[in-house]
Amino acid sequence: MNIDKILLILIIANVGFSLKGFNDRLFFDKYKFQIGAINRGEKIRMLTSAFLHVDYLHLILNMYVLYIFAPIIIVKLGIIKFLVLYFGSLLAGSFLTQSYHNKELYYSAVGASGAVAGIIYGSILLNPNMSLMMFPLPIPIPGYIFGIGYLLYSMYGMKKQLGNVGHSAHLGGAIGGYGLMLLLYPDVFSQSLSTIIILGVPIVLLLLFGKRFI
Repeated sequence: MNIDKILLILIIANVGFSLKGFNDRLFFDKYKFQIGAINRGEKIRMLTSAFLHVDYLHLILNMYVLYIFAPIIIVKLGIIKFLVLYFGSLLAGSFLTQSYHNKELYYSAVGASGAVAGIIYGSILLNPNMSLMMFPLPIPIPGYIFGIGYLLYSMYGMKKQLGNVGHSAHLGGAIGGYGLMLLLYPDVFSQSLSTIIILGVPIVLLLLFGKRFI
């Protein structure tokens, strides 16, 4: 697969920033997502935290998924719209996390998962029947079913605070990717209307009645 130069730069930035964070705790703490610091005005953390990762596995997994799914978006929408989708999803994940955990001043998080979730959701809208794997299911499932499962699991994970995972960033990124894809590539309305509706129902319910679900 020939990797786009801008995508390569984005991956290199993630790797370089993360490696710096692995070896420099002060750097990591300065740029990670932390509610207290963000509430004090350090809004840049909502962006920079997405270029930091907890460890090598976290970094490799996010960059691998980005490497697989990003070309789907780039080929169809072009690099500029891909970047809008990526950074828009990233910020959507950060904003939902900041809103949901606003009272938890010491809550912190890192990782590109919100941005990557948006890219995955954009890809699903472009190709609803693509085969995807969802842990712990050992078999591939259609993209639109994966999308529903991802939303529901993220909502459940937020409610139950499952594991050391930023479920709110995942959910916010997925919603951001969904909404931005509709704006950036309106052709999906004619190509994937049923998938738009299927994925849109839980998103609309979440936005309208969020406190009851998470």
